Amino acid sequence: MPLVQPLDPNHDPQTKELAKFFNETLGFCPNSVLTMQHRPAISKAFITLNKAVMTNEGRVTSALKRMIAWVSSNATGCRYCQAHAIRAAERYGAEQEQLDNIWEYRTHPAFSEAERAALDFSLAAAQVPNAVDLNIKSQLYKYWNEGEIVEMLGVISLFGYLNRWNDSMGTTIEDGAVESGEFYLGKYGWEKGKHK
Repeated sequence: MPLVQPLDPNHDPQTKELAKFFNETLGFCPNSVLTMQHRPAISKAFITLNKAVMTNEGRVTSALKRMIAWVSSNATGCRYCQAHAIRAAERYGAEQEQLDNIWEYRTHPAFSEAERAALDFSLAAAQVPNAVDLNIKSQLYKYWNEGEIVEMLGVISLFGYLNRWNDSMGTTIEDGAVESGEFYLGKYGWEKGKHK
């Protein structure tokens, strides 16, 4: 059972309008956003930040941003965000072979060296204590420019917030996200955990 119950999607008209963004991303408005509506300024600020972070201004694709989100959520253990990120990666055109083998991104041939550098950055940045070091920096700069690195860290940081929010709240996971989690991640032991 969640720490705080989500409110009806119609609770705050401005949040509802902004949340249309998630219908494209996930196919539904996340319960996390519906819970944030208890303080509409938070829900509106979060959606606005989410939209800014997920806008593509360089070569970091929508699919890669969602895989970055998955890796950082995996590092923190947030099953809610793992399922959301893999669902969004699927919806934004990640290759089937990448989705099927996300756990093996470091060695699987479906991932390029540039993607590996981005995903290693995500893993290192999501750890506590933070593990971003000169080697991570060196690998990033082989493939990505500073603006693209900022985009990536924006995703990692956004999901750091979401990981804390959803694991602390025990946010109930939506059916669509459960389906994606079970389909792509279930063979590796993914389950809803506290997000029932």
